[in-house]
Amino acid sequence: MADLIRRLKNAALCALMQEKLDDWHRNYHANSCDENLNSCCELMELSSNIQGQLFTILNTTAREGGQYAGVDTLKKRLLPHLSSCFSTPSSPVSPDNSVSLFKDSLGKERKIRELANCHEQELQKLETQLLSTRLELGALKKELSEANLELQDTKTKSATTLLATEDEIMQLKSELSRSRSPSPTRHDNRSSSPQYRKSDSPTVAMLTNSSRHARLVSRFSDIFANDRLDAQNLLRRYIEDLEMVQRIIFIATLESFHAAKTAFRQFKLRVRKSLSPTHSGPESLEDVVIDYIVRNLDLYDVQASVSDVIRAMNVNPKISFPPEVDFILISSFIREVCRTAFAMQTLDTPIDVAFSSDGELYSESKYRRSYDSDYTAPLVVYHVWPALMENDCVLVKGEVVTKRGALWSPGKRRSRSCSPVRSRSVSPCCSVASRSRSPSPMRRSGTPRL
Repeated sequence: MADLIRRLKNAALCALMQEKLDDWHRNYHANSCDENLNSCCELMELSSNIQGQLFTILNTTAREGGQYAGVDTLKKRLLPHLSSCFSTPSSPVSPDNSVSLFKDSLGKERKIRELANCHEQELQKLETQLLSTRLELGALKKELSEANLELQDTKTKSATTLLATEDEIMQLKSELSRSRSPSPTRHDNRSSSPQYRKSDSPTVAMLTNSSRHARLVSRFSDIFANDRLDAQNLLRRYIEDLEMVQRIIFIATLESFHAAKTAFRQFKLRVRKSLSPTHSGPESLEDVVIDYIVRNLDLYDVQASVSDVIRAMNVNPKISFPPEVDFILISSFIREVCRTAFAMQTLDTPIDVAFSSDGELYSESKYRRSYDSDYTAPLVVYHVWPALMENDCVLVKGEVVTKRGALWSPGKRRSRSCSPVRSRSVSPCCSVASRSRSPSPMRRSGTPRL
């Protein structure tokens, strides 16, 4: 045992380690990274050599003390160090072992890097699959929406077909009643043809007139409450002036009624021309024509009326619009008004909007004032919504704005004349007024323009 301690002393490993440590400390900042690492490795090799010899001495000393000698010292002093940084006494650390441990650590780090790379690749694959799944889900959603639209279209067509079938059944029932009824009597033998009254052979249009009347009046109110506000909110994105937006919607409504009435007259002429050569029966030709139009409202070319309305609005000097957009922005609103106005012409007494003009006297029976109106002003500044009329009877009140002195305010008139418009007609006021007039003489003798 003493020989082992003497050899360790004579090797002067501790002095050499101290010398190298001092030299490394002096030259640390002057050395390169590799030189510092080499110095550290040399010190670790010397330390491992010293530790190996010390473990050999420890093992020899423990054997010389007997079976249970030094147990307490080993438990208290050696085992805590062994659990943290040393190896077991049976395998003392040597330079070869340190190199092998270093290689093992490098191998473990390499495996960790490979596992990390594999994990990243798997994550990328999963992200790619997730993206493709999302794209497929979007395509499926689009196909589902298209399928829903087709389903709605099919339902609409089915409902139309069912309605036409019900109308045919009603017509067959009416014809069966006529066939069972006694033949009409002749009067004074002056005519060999039977004389029928209009009520003896009611058509589908006559039978459904009251229900269609109620439905169309309700639809006109719904357009004011819903479609008009949607169009107004859409226009407010491009036009800040609320008055100009309300004027645009009001003029679009008037022009829609005018275009629908014009289209109805033309459609009615074509139907009369087609049916007159083959017409025979107790019903009058006029009743048959109206009945055919009621059955085939879907033949109305509403898009042509929408184009006519937009064309008329482009030459109206009362309204302006930013040059980067077009009145086609509110084409859906115009389309709904045209359809409703066209259907209103098929009633027994057609429904129309009231004649209106800026500066007319406010009528309590025809209009209601807007929330920002002057309730003491007697004249209308501009209209927000037209009144719905049946002959001289007001079915639905319109809405107007009344203010004192606004019609003759120099500032407002100057600002309107400076607003950009697309083009101007020779007399647009008269054109709009004539379009909104009813063909009945009572309608033409309305409130005079001030």
